[in-house]
Amino acid sequence: MEPLRSDDPRQIGPYDVVARFDTEGGGDGGRLPERRFIGRLPGGNRTVVISTPLPGADPGRFAVEADAARRRLSGDWIAPVADLGGTGEALWYASPYLPALPLPAAFAAHGEPLPERTVRAVGAALAEALAAAHAWGVTHGGISPGAVLLTADGPRLTCFGAHRSGPPGSGAGSLPPEQVAGGQTLPPGDIYALGSVLAYAATGHTVPERRELPEGLRRTIALCLARDPASRPQAGWLLEELTRTEEAPAGSGAVAALGPGWLPGAVIGALVRQSAELLAAETDAADEQASGGPSYEPTALGGTV
Repeated sequence: MEPLRSDDPRQIGPYDVVARFDTEGGGDGGRLPERRFIGRLPGGNRTVVISTPLPGADPGRFAVEADAARRRLSGDWIAPVADLGGTGEALWYASPYLPALPLPAAFAAHGEPLPERTVRAVGAALAEALAAAHAWGVTHGGISPGAVLLTADGPRLTCFGAHRSGPPGSGAGSLPPEQVAGGQTLPPGDIYALGSVLAYAATGHTVPERRELPEGLRRTIALCLARDPASRPQAGWLLEELTRTEEAPAGSGAVAALGPGWLPGAVIGALVRQSAELLAAETDAADEQASGGPSYEPTALGGTV
């Protein structure tokens, strides 16, 4: 567990900050394009993940992206924007809290590349979410390993458009070549970024050597990482490709890939520990309020393994 820095907020909007959700760094998982905290309403009847812009980000763009996600994006594999507030550098948005690990933390908890079944399940859920978003005319534009949260019942996609408001280098490891060169943010860019997420889950690197990839995923991930956007598959094709098995009927969607055993035991254990740590932090915070003095140090939950 990692104490908050002295310059981290203790309150954001109406929420008391209980913990940091992410640890610093991210390695080859890429730098996250926003900061995230665990917050709760006074009285403890609502707990959320709060996202705030990085220092140096464009707060106006951050507000536009968060509001667009709140109004236009929903689905089983999307962490919804439920609350939005603040102005300028104090902007924030909140999503309902579930015990969850960012993909780099899940990778660390497992201690080695995630099993192919897990990678396929993550890819299927994200492809399903992107297929719906692209059908609505929405491009995510900020997919990276840190933007993918793993929960017990499936992944959740976060950080919608956050890299477009962030300073240079935020999430750069997963950005497609055309976006790095200053081009438009379009659906094929999301497919490239999804390929980099799957590559990271399978190898620990967002752009690995082809031979590092599991044989069963090599062609699919390589297609996603094609430098030519026109050569990349669409999200619907990826969903079918990642869920095609002898047992699963055609068109069964991502749910078929998320059956018992899709998530490694070590990751489940880390989720359980996170829940216990959050409960302890909330209890300490309540004791602090009752006594009128500090009795705990908020902690980082996202990297707890």
